[in-house]
Amino acid sequence: MPSVTPLRPEALAPELREVWQRYATTYGPFEGQLEVFAHVPAALRHLMPMLMELRAAATLPRRALELAIVVVSKLNACDYCIAHHQPFLAVEGIPPEVVAGLPADADHASLTPCDRAVIAFSVAAWEDSHRVPERLFRDLRAHFTEAQIVELTLRITLTGFFNRFSSVLGIEEEATAHA
Repeated sequence: MPSVTPLRPEALAPELREVWQRYATTYGPFEGQLEVFAHVPAALRHLMPMLMELRAAATLPRRALELAIVVVSKLNACDYCIAHHQPFLAVEGIPPEVVAGLPADADHASLTPCDRAVIAFSVAAWEDSHRVPERLFRDLRAHFTEAQIVELTLRITLTGFFNRFSSVLGIEEEATAHA
């Protein structure tokens, strides 16, 4: 149970209810977060549509995105975010036992050089953002455009935000997270 009273969409103004419904049906089963974000209408009005727009644009390959999200979520021990995003890695062909060993075990044969670059960059960007080695950017440039590198960095830092937000407020995994 979250530390604040969850708000259901029925309690929201129609425009916010619409954002909620669009997000819940197009982004995934994140009702627990939505019920808490509902206390701050600007969060529903701006954060959720931004995430939906990023997903619709598909600028960053889904495998790279989900790998970065899971790695940062594991670094932050955010069970909520790991539970929601780990299944996407299985869809992308990364076996659960490999995901279980991340980020430390990034040498598995099922991980590509691109995957390894994303893992290394995610760890460095999250753990020591002031000292990300230039070699990690070189590794990323072998696989991504500059716009994709910027989005990857945005998504890594947003993941940290969502990890901490969910953990601090005690947002629990929904039963539909793995569906």
